[in-house]
Amino acid sequence: MNTAWLWVLLGGVFETGWAAGMKMSQQFTDIPWTIATLIMIVISTLLLNKGLKSGLPMGPCYAVWVGIGAIGSIIVGLVAFGETLNILGWAFLAVVVVGVLGLNMITESDGE
Repeated sequence: MNTAWLWVLLGGVFETGWAAGMKMSQQFTDIPWTIATLIMIVISTLLLNKGLKSGLPMGPCYAVWVGIGAIGSIIVGLVAFGETLNILGWAFLAVVVVGVLGLNMITESDGE
């Protein structure tokens, strides 16, 4: 994995953080959580931009960033908020994971 993908990965982690922050902000009525959420949105977007500036193609880069945020948000929901997934939910989560990994692999091999 090259450095550009690490920026996108880190951006996806911050995307997960702002998704959780939105839930914690109670519809933006809890001011500290609202501020933290807005900061994480900015950081997440800047990290995505850094990956794009490093030469990653826009489509796969954005899809991986969103996929990491989606996967992370589901995990945070399960662990921190007691949410559940049925068997179909787990299957679709696996599809997203495979898609994120696949896009990363084919984009790296295209660049070599």
